[in-house]
Amino acid sequence: MFDKMKKLFKNKNPDSKAYKFERAKAINNKSIKYVTERINNIDEVVGRSGAINIKGDELIVLSSFDIEFRCKIEDLIANDLMSLDGVVLSGHDLEHDGKFRTIIAYYSYYR
Repeated sequence: MFDKMKKLFKNKNPDSKAYKFERAKAINNKSIKYVTERINNIDEVVGRSGAINIKGDELIVLSSFDIEFRCKIEDLIANDLMSLDGVVLSGHDLEHDGKFRTIIAYYSYYR
């Protein structure tokens, strides 16, 4: 009963802090196949096999045994791909000197 009411009154403002934390929790612990970044209008693979995790108030994308993207959840913009095969993450990357970056993380599927 409570879950139905929670869905009914879910925050729908994408700029609110509560919405961003809900969105981050939805993609937490997802396994990823690879990560791309658009550089000069070309999508380049920057990492393979990893995961998306939350640590404290930060969202971290790990791939190729390295941190590809680390952002405060309050500054994060996360949108699903139309195919639902991955997520587009944008924000100030703390791992790369606070530069604003946009990456695409493609989920791995286990059948």
